[in-house]
Amino acid sequence: MADSPLETVPAAGGPDFAQLLLSSHLTLTGRPLCLPHWASLQEAAYWLYAEAPFGLLAHGTGPDPKFFYANRTAQRCFGYPWEEFVGMPSRLSASSRRQEDRDTFVRSVSEHGCADGYDGLRRTRSGEEFWIRDVTMWDLADPAGDGQGQAAVFRDWSPPVRPR
Repeated sequence: MADSPLETVPAAGGPDFAQLLLSSHLTLTGRPLCLPHWASLQEAAYWLYAEAPFGLLAHGTGPDPKFFYANRTAQRCFGYPWEEFVGMPSRLSASSRRQEDRDTFVRSVSEHGCADGYDGLRRTRSGEEFWIRDVTMWDLADPAGDGQGQAAVFRDWSPPVRPR
């Protein structure tokens, strides 16, 4: 392990982001994102980024929001390294055949603050498709109530396959 766990966590995923992610999820869903596996926010940031057994993504605000966070599980599933994932419009993660489903789910989150139970077809960097399942998505809001984007967690996924 590195001298400091945060050495492997991109700055955008540090302790402040971990706090935003965890507190927003608890506030909007009424349940914790996961059972705590850490003693500090620094350790939480590392665990969520490097060790969490689920995919975790976040995109910003605006008409065509871009990813600003993707944990290692999400990076492996989608086949993108951090440097390519971050800055990519989140709409590009969905299969073009299922874009409307994705857009409807995102709108529901925008209207209600959170939504869960979503399954969606996604596209990898190499063009393969896979399903993300048991998705919960929620708004990210700082302590002042200002929107910082939306986050999504997926706890199950299928192996990627070439589209037909």
